[in-house]
Amino acid sequence: MRHNETRNVTLLSRLVNRIILFLYKWKGWKIEGHLPKDIKKYVIAGAPHTSNWDFVFFAGATKHEQVQPNFMGKHTLFQGMMRNFMLDMGGISVDRSAPGGIIEQMQAEFEKRKELALVIAVEGSRTTDGSWKSGFYRIAQAAGVPIVPAIADNEHMVIGFGEPFYPTGNYGEDLLKLSAWYRGKLPDNERFKVLEKQARSIIEEDREA
Repeated sequence: MRHNETRNVTLLSRLVNRIILFLYKWKGWKIEGHLPKDIKKYVIAGAPHTSNWDFVFFAGATKHEQVQPNFMGKHTLFQGMMRNFMLDMGGISVDRSAPGGIIEQMQAEFEKRKELALVIAVEGSRTTDGSWKSGFYRIAQAAGVPIVPAIADNEHMVIGFGEPFYPTGNYGEDLLKLSAWYRGKLPDNERFKVLEKQARSIIEEDREA
């Protein structure tokens, strides 16, 4: 629900939220680490993105932590009968064609809200080789909020949360720190090896610039 709306939550969203939490518990997923209790606004960097079920289990884990997860959705999905449902589920309408783009829109959302836990699949798609998109970083930096690393270990059915940290403005170095955390959790994961190479490549390019 939007921060300034007062209305009844839709029956469909209540049902879907219960199903999400049931599936999370029924599948036997566990949590390592916790979402911050003293910080109310942050970006959750979720990886790896290997299944359409990823968000369901991330959502289940965040709800287990008593946090409402939020996500970005194309503005056309927030029309008609779908609008209230999408808002109730934590959706935030974004228009890619609007001036300033998504970064400014999300910066405004963070400024308007008292609480906002924005879940972003940092790889962008399930077919990625492991390289990350920089949108999550630029949103956190623009909004002045920390990034919380989060990992979905499907083999051991664990959702892991790391310590929040604020972007320094040095994307390559920060990405390398993130890759170290993810590789520490899944050292043999090929995608995180690619992530580390990506971070080192960015650092090298910055040095040569």
